[in-house]
Amino acid sequence: MKNKIFSLLFLSLITLPGVIHAQDKAKLDEYFNALETNHKFSGSVSVSKDGKTIYSRSVGFADAATNKKINDNTKFRIGSISKTFTSTLIFKAIEDKKLKLTDNLAAYFPTVPNASKITISNLLNHRSGIHNFTNDPEYTTWMTNAKTQAEMVAIIAKPASEFEPDSKADYSNSNYVLLSYILEKAYKKPYKEIVDQNIVKPLGLKNTYFGGKINPANNEANSYATNDTKEKEPETDISIPMGAGGIVSTPNDLSRFIEALFSGKIISMASLDQMKTIKDNYGMGLFKFPFDSKTGFGHSGGIDGFTSLLSYFPEDKITFALTSNAGGSKNNDVAIAVLSWVNNKPFEIPDFKTFTNSSADLDKYVGNYTSAQIPLAIAITKDGTTLMAQATGQSAFPLDGTAKDKFAFEMAGILLEFKPEQNQMVLKQGGGVFTFTKGK
Repeated sequence: MKNKIFSLLFLSLITLPGVIHAQDKAKLDEYFNALETNHKFSGSVSVSKDGKTIYSRSVGFADAATNKKINDNTKFRIGSISKTFTSTLIFKAIEDKKLKLTDNLAAYFPTVPNASKITISNLLNHRSGIHNFTNDPEYTTWMTNAKTQAEMVAIIAKPASEFEPDSKADYSNSNYVLLSYILEKAYKKPYKEIVDQNIVKPLGLKNTYFGGKINPANNEANSYATNDTKEKEPETDISIPMGAGGIVSTPNDLSRFIEALFSGKIISMASLDQMKTIKDNYGMGLFKFPFDSKTGFGHSGGIDGFTSLLSYFPEDKITFALTSNAGGSKNNDVAIAVLSWVNNKPFEIPDFKTFTNSSADLDKYVGNYTSAQIPLAIAITKDGTTLMAQATGQSAFPLDGTAKDKFAFEMAGILLEFKPEQNQMVLKQGGGVFTFTKGK
């Protein structure tokens, strides 16, 4: 749901062969042991072939206050993977003759800017031009408070349109909140009941439902800012994300859901084809995840400290699902390791060695840095023996020493290399290399 300072880059180098051989699970277990020991991942994963789970693993704490460990039935908020559920329900409503893709938003919520030009189809593939309310700076000041449908519609309707409907695509949680309300009007039932009656009960999903207040006693995970599970994240009230990010599930249930979706057990294959059709990088509740000659379909998610991934590869009938409850979990790296294991391809067990600096060692890095390459200033400070970085308009974040003059912020994939003698700092992120100069 919320914008993150990192993006989920998804497995661009994986090849998925048609035949999977028997696997030695020991190395994959060792991989997750290393992640858990070094506090690099907290969550659950599941990988399936032909609808059967061939590996699952859970590490970390569902509730740090009681030392309650995560297990295969621990339930997580799945964030924007909820959009795949909502899109599926929209197509189910279309098949039930309750809606049409060409239905106009003005028939439901005429106060939304350009409502008379926006269709259900535009909402599904993010071509509405409706402002994304989670981008607003003040969003974090009210996200923990319950909102009514009328209040949310007023929030969504207040900003002007960002572009002419259907002229381009831009991701907006507002689209899927509105789709949730449209479903409620079409079925004359709460969204929670619509999910339950059309997906959960027919598929026999035991751990999937529209969420509420997190309840650790019900084996629901809390979310945390980092993998050491010391700082609990604020809890978005589930009335706000609705079908854009309000569903709770497990990797095993998510796998069963997407496998049923792709086998025609929820909606027709013709409807699924429409969901899969990509225009300007967006499908209708689905994204493409290409790997060499293979293509997977699914969604990623993030809400509070929760992150998630779900992808299905129709050609090989392989499903990968991941849920995490701690910021800093490197979901992409975990996915690469697991799918490498599926494909009998090599993967490394990370070392996680760190380089220790004294407080005095850090003095030579402290200062304000600017770059001629990008309009971004970075202030480097220290807090005891921890080096801190703060980019213009962002919160400060801690840096981990990895070698002499080298630091990293793993959550965002940031690498910093200092050159004190030259008063320079080199930032590497997402393939970009940027040189910064320290002010005098």
